[in-house]
Amino acid sequence: MQARSWTPDPASALPLHRQISNYYMDKIRSGAWPPGMRLAPQRELCRQLGVNRSTVVTALGELSALGLIEGRRGGGTRVVDLRAAADGSVSYGDRTAASGSRADASGDRAVSTGDGTGMLPVQSAGSWNSYVEEGVHYPNLPTVQDINRLEYEQGLIRLGTGEPSPGLLPGEAMTRVLAELSRQTLPPLSYEEPLGSPGLRRAVSGELAKNGIQADPDSILITSGALQGLQLIAVGLLPRGSTILLEKPSYLYSIHAFQSAGVKFSGLPMDEHGLLTDRLAREACRTKAAMLYSIPSFHNPTGILMDAQRRQELMDVTGGLGLPILEDGAYQELWLDTPPPPPLKALDRDGRVLHLGTLSKSASPGLRIGWIVGPEPVVRRLADIKMQTDYGASSLSQLAAARWLEGGYHEEHLQRLRARLRQRRDAALALLQHHFAGLAAWNVPAGGFYIWLSLDKPVPLRTLFRAAHKAGLLLNTGDLYDRGDSRHLRLSYVYASTTELEHGLPLLAGLIRKLRQPGS
Repeated sequence: MQARSWTPDPASALPLHRQISNYYMDKIRSGAWPPGMRLAPQRELCRQLGVNRSTVVTALGELSALGLIEGRRGGGTRVVDLRAAADGSVSYGDRTAASGSRADASGDRAVSTGDGTGMLPVQSAGSWNSYVEEGVHYPNLPTVQDINRLEYEQGLIRLGTGEPSPGLLPGEAMTRVLAELSRQTLPPLSYEEPLGSPGLRRAVSGELAKNGIQADPDSILITSGALQGLQLIAVGLLPRGSTILLEKPSYLYSIHAFQSAGVKFSGLPMDEHGLLTDRLAREACRTKAAMLYSIPSFHNPTGILMDAQRRQELMDVTGGLGLPILEDGAYQELWLDTPPPPPLKALDRDGRVLHLGTLSKSASPGLRIGWIVGPEPVVRRLADIKMQTDYGASSLSQLAAARWLEGGYHEEHLQRLRARLRQRRDAALALLQHHFAGLAAWNVPAGGFYIWLSLDKPVPLRTLFRAAHKAGLLLNTGDLYDRGDSRHLRLSYVYASTTELEHGLPLLAGLIRKLRQPGS
């Protein structure tokens, strides 16, 4: 993927196309852009570089004439293997092999073993392309890759971002925490215990008790955010080929932690009270499900709050099946009207529920602090895997998080945050009522970050995403959370300011109306 921070200098005496070709030439010859790497489409290059199409075409033409890139029908423009081009050997797929070697069906070369036993396939020297494409962890969805990149593009209004805006984060309070720590203790510069800092685990235990979860520190594993918890569970507890049940749509469809571990999904429908339990037992038996994943409090992406009765039904049905539950409690504390019912883990008497928590949604994404709560043998198993990957979350972050929780800062911040989120939610709902009446329906979230916008008529969501980006908006479309979706958007009221919402939501309504017009 090409670098996007560099742009040509219009004030330079060197023509724009020559600046571009020189820059690309340096990237290719230094190996930063390896053989086989695909360049972005010309339209995207124009946007990235801030130039017109004829400038891009001229620059690419110079690179092609030098033999540095080549176009392939249906395969875009790719970097050429310079060494292979020099000796006549292959770079990929459709080239012929060098003299004295043969190419296999994948486009790799084969060389003699030298001992008469045959030929060994090797890749073109210096080519990383097949490695990039063949790693065991799936790449992000193309739209997710676009979102991850575009979130750092200046000037975009981020209407779907699932994190608090910098203005909602407790910068001043965290500064006081860090100042206190600097005066009171030496910084922890060594590794922590496999389960994490004992002080932080005690602090998390105290926070969990406020929500009815009784967990001593030995039942808590500190992770580098809740996402790492998902990854540890995917590779550490579930065999390849197993199935987990989950709400559909679901946040899990937008990441590949489980799919990359060979785990399959089976989606279950929801209503306004949460996951429907009437099909749960039948689907669990049909798929031989290994686990149920659920976000009962302020579900991502729909914002649905599972009520107390549905939670108990869920516990009863899964209890009868002996089915473990993975409860994602990322939004549990972010209620706006009244506190939600107790977490599923608070209802757990059999040790069947693993509970995920995090500070990323409420206090600080940058701390990278989350936790898994579960039976001691389970958390020890996950801790062993974690020690093989990163040897523990940052000791400094754990120290700060412990002080944040123990010093009362967290509860004080939550009270202010809830009030500000309530104002933002109400402002977003008023704008929707004004601009989307007759165009869509939506939920009124009682907490969390999201409004699930349901369009009255389907639209091509990828086309809408591109049109919105061109208009200065960044969207999270429903097909990220349900591949077959064509009529939902996840709107967030926690990142874009009220002023940005006042500008962005009417603009979005206009784009949707235009796409619904015949022939558009």
